[in-house]
Amino acid sequence: MFIRSIEIDGVEENVTITHTDHGALVTAGNRVLFEMQRTEDRDSRWAKTLIAAAIILGRDKRGNPAGTNSMIHEVLTEIERVAGC
Repeated sequence: MFIRSIEIDGVEENVTITHTDHGALVTAGNRVLFEMQRTEDRDSRWAKTLIAAAIILGRDKRGNPAGTNSMIHEVLTEIERVAGC
């Protein structure tokens, strides 16, 4: 059993995480943000999560996600759940 998709209401727009054969596809509206492969290393998955977290949590003055490390980790956890990591 696996989760097909999750939609997260974000500050800027909604982010949809959809299960694919090789991981997860993350989109915002009609834009593809990135595709996360199950085989990617942790650092690569974290870097991609920062892109989605900035849209979900908003951005600070420097353009970084406006959330704590714990909040960004929760976004990563949801992406990994859908990807099957």
